[in-house]
Amino acid sequence: MNRSRRILCLAAALAVAFSLGARAAEAKDPLEGSWLLNVEKSTFKVAPGPKGQTRTYALHDGVEKMTARGVSWDRKPTLVQYEARYDGKDYDINGSLGGDKISLRRIDTNTTESSQKRGGKVVIVATRTVSADGKTLTVVSKGSTAEGQTIDSILIFERW
Repeated sequence: MNRSRRILCLAAALAVAFSLGARAAEAKDPLEGSWLLNVEKSTFKVAPGPKGQTRTYALHDGVEKMTARGVSWDRKPTLVQYEARYDGKDYDINGSLGGDKISLRRIDTNTTESSQKRGGKVVIVATRTVSADGKTLTVVSKGSTAEGQTIDSILIFERW
């Protein structure tokens, strides 16, 4: 192979590799990964908050899968799970104190909003924001539980 042909092949290979690397970097959502609740930094008004919680967010083909395992204020194990798209439609949520349906909306790269519904009415709205450095997740929730307890909390999670 002559020198100019090798240079062209090398340039093409580098362009493809750079393009694939850039796409992979873009594909990673800041919310993805595992998060550990920092109870001491979190605030709970009215209703008591959990004693602990870990959340895992995974995104695949436009679907967010969330699993939250924890211990409630009265020391009972908790498990909340859903799979939903950022399309504003309602999807099933299991194990939540609030609703039985959830819809997701993206506000910007680091901020999303979820709305939980019970009987077709919105009962909890949560805004989730990942810090610019990607190390902290803040979840601000307002609403009510199925039993009518008010939820007004700021949960601070750290990447785990």
